[in-house]
Amino acid sequence: MKLKTILIGITLVILGAYAFLLNVNVDASANAPINGVWRGQMNGLPAVTLLVTDEGGSLVGGVLFYLQKRADEKSPWTSTPSLPEPMLNPKFDGKTLTFQVSHRRAHPPESLSDPPRPFHLRLAGPDKAELVNGKEGPPLTLTRSVY
Repeated sequence: MKLKTILIGITLVILGAYAFLLNVNVDASANAPINGVWRGQMNGLPAVTLLVTDEGGSLVGGVLFYLQKRADEKSPWTSTPSLPEPMLNPKFDGKTLTFQVSHRRAHPPESLSDPPRPFHLRLAGPDKAELVNGKEGPPLTLTRSVY
């Protein structure tokens, strides 16, 4: 499990560095406000990390969700990274990034035939955005970081 966490961490660092280098060259693009690494927390622990880059005018990205759980109501929360998933069909209208994420590996074997889940990332200020899972639930505030 530790090796998996280390490999996921290394992957995110490499992708983050790559995104940073890309952002240096594309800040003038229409996608510049959404480019970067976005992180959100719940219960004081990581909940989601998004990487969004502009590849010659086309958006690409990935999502890493964290499973949060605790043994009982008195136990502390723990956060475990899942496997990174690519963003499917990302589109940015200047204020909101819409995309889909495969749900197949979320809860196998029950989820193996699930369709992709829609998400919306709405800009809420400089380096702040709100992530909504489709049209469900309250938004999760994300902060854009340098890498």
